[in-house]
Amino acid sequence: MRDPSPWAIEAEGLGKKYRRGWALRDCSFRLPAGRVCALVGPNGAGKSTFLGAATRLVQPTTGTLKLFGVPVSDPAVLERVAFLAQDKPLYPRFTVAETLRLGRELNPRWDQALAERIVRSGNIPLTARVSTLSAGQRTRVAFALAFGKRPELLLLDEPMADVDPVARHELSGLLMAEAAEHGTTVLMSSHMLPEIADMCDFLLILAEGRLRMAGHSDDLVPAHRLVRGVANGDGRRDGGVPEELRRQHNVVESRVTGRQFTALIRPGGPLPDSWEVMPPSTEEVLLAYLRSPDAPTLITNEARIDGQTDGQSAHGDGEAAA
Repeated sequence: MRDPSPWAIEAEGLGKKYRRGWALRDCSFRLPAGRVCALVGPNGAGKSTFLGAATRLVQPTTGTLKLFGVPVSDPAVLERVAFLAQDKPLYPRFTVAETLRLGRELNPRWDQALAERIVRSGNIPLTARVSTLSAGQRTRVAFALAFGKRPELLLLDEPMADVDPVARHELSGLLMAEAAEHGTTVLMSSHMLPEIADMCDFLLILAEGRLRMAGHSDDLVPAHRLVRGVANGDGRRDGGVPEELRRQHNVVESRVTGRQFTALIRPGGPLPDSWEVMPPSTEEVLLAYLRSPDAPTLITNEARIDGQTDGQSAHGDGEAAA
């Protein structure tokens, strides 16, 4: 038996190139086992490509990818992973009971009691056909299939994009409770930033196919400051942002409104008393990186691959350690 790996995912130099160009490029990070991780990025950032590589639906062009220390190309690793696609493909003519039976027949570690509990907690009759269920009910059945497999790693692609706020709240609670009870590692692609802040303790941000930020949220968010102050008024190309800000600090995003500038930065030294300095929220940090794909890369020590040194990003761009 293999020794258990402390890393649920290890990607090194991972890339995928299509005719139109690179969908994912030089992606290197590691995700500790047991984390609930958000995979965030605008449309076309490479999120679905990465999830496809992790589920062997996409063949990478470059690099390596390991799940729990095992190359993703090893068929044995599939028993340890469950994937819930955004469209949640289910057989519409099957009843809920038949759908769960399918899960039982295909998965050797199937937990029928758990799957039925997830379905019954949503007051879904086992005799109901999938085609008659609401979007929220279908999502719950899909969650039952995923958790019933008893995966060590659960990959979710926009799992709650098509459900109403009440169902989304219920399913978020279900996801957190089941992941905590069984120690499941969760990697969830999502655009719902407030829920990411509440649910996820690890963050991965992709932009234009490259990894821009990776690490524990308790390390990433406090590494930033939101600053406000009086803007320059001489009409220079910096748009009024003080030169001191750009020269001494890593600026993720900045804007000027009237006579005042606002910026999200990673401080590189003391900040002037004349500036108003505040800790940002998780949502503010995520939005700033999503709006600024050229922002300096930030990968914390916990997310670094072996051999990666301070001041060096996984793909060679300048990067600061948190």
